[in-house]
Amino acid sequence: MSEISPNCPPPVDNPKRPGLALPAFSCDSHCHVFGPSDIFPFAPERTFTPVDVPRQRLRRLHDFLGFDRAVIVQSACHGTDHAALLDALETSGGRYRGVALVTPTTNPDEIARLDAAGVCGARLNFLPHLGGAPSKETMDAVLRLVRPYGWHISVHVAGTGITDYADFIRTIDVPVVIDHMARVDVRDGLDTEHVASLLALLDTGNVWVKLSGVDRLSARSEGPYESAVVLAALLARHAPDRVVWGTDFPHPNITGSAPDDGVLVDLIAEIAPDEGLRHKLLVTNPAELFRFRQA
Repeated sequence: MSEISPNCPPPVDNPKRPGLALPAFSCDSHCHVFGPSDIFPFAPERTFTPVDVPRQRLRRLHDFLGFDRAVIVQSACHGTDHAALLDALETSGGRYRGVALVTPTTNPDEIARLDAAGVCGARLNFLPHLGGAPSKETMDAVLRLVRPYGWHISVHVAGTGITDYADFIRTIDVPVVIDHMARVDVRDGLDTEHVASLLALLDTGNVWVKLSGVDRLSARSEGPYESAVVLAALLARHAPDRVVWGTDFPHPNITGSAPDDGVLVDLIAEIAPDEGLRHKLLVTNPAELFRFRQA
């Protein structure tokens, strides 16, 4: 793919200021940087082209919303070229951590370089538009590369994926993080096989879940997000020590308009109405999982 014209909607330029005051050292546990493409080109083989969202814009958003920390997830549009991610990490003063895209051909020296820069996890994408499920051989090879560094494995599934790959997830011997609440179909309600699979995985003690992407789980990207928020609240109650929260800014690969990040922050009060649970969700849990200094 050679064209540069974006085919993803842009993020909201002027999000609302959240009414919810976040605790100090709160972490946005899932966000991205894109480009700028004239400095950090997108991968030729990418399946989508986002608008440029450089680290400066991400930093402004976090300052506005009240996040002192964040985890930047390498996007498939940049492939395995981590230059934009590394630039964001190296200029953050320790404020940011990263999640990489690793393949069996990734050089071990590159893993060491990423680790030293603040990367603490590798993402496995199981979605067709991001290349489809990796083979077991690929997943085993990635695990061999990152296991010595104690990285977590981030699992990106949707629909029936959390049930389809539950047995494999149980075999992973490093911490596992399920992105976006496994993107289960909340239109079917919460009493489903796939929600049950997610809850059972949380019960293993080795699996964490990101309470992010409520717009992705909802029938309408612009809201309301009630069903997805109810699921997030259920997961927070079920495993209060293994949940984290993220904006998913700037919301790539969605249908319709991007959600307002200020609105998403205010929904945290519904997901975690208790102040102690919010502190775990935003501060304590991400500090443990992503290797931030405990506040």
